[in-house]
Amino acid sequence: MTGFLTTHVLDTARGCPAPGIKIELFLHKNGRINKINEAVTNADGRTDSPILPQESFETGKYELIFYAGEYLRATDQAGVEPIFLDEIPIRFAMAMDNHYHVPLLLTAHGYSTYRGS
Repeated sequence: MTGFLTTHVLDTARGCPAPGIKIELFLHKNGRINKINEAVTNADGRTDSPILPQESFETGKYELIFYAGEYLRATDQAGVEPIFLDEIPIRFAMAMDNHYHVPLLLTAHGYSTYRGS
């Protein structure tokens, strides 16, 4: 297959990339949830390589978990404990053999995502 999955994290409150955020990728298949990869965002808020490369790509239901809490604490955005956003799960499906891009736009009290290019 030629499909693959990329992601990045932007700190929209500060207007910059969000480095150092751990991301885990899970595949939901046959009633089971299997972790298939993990990465950490670089200085540009991106992973150094696709979080799901072409050689591992398959269509199906997936989940990304962004561990944003430590980043929010380190940038003095977390507020009081327990913080509002710590782990952010995003569930989505990939139905075609294409490039999928699922970014996280992050603030301390909200986030959004979309299917990018």
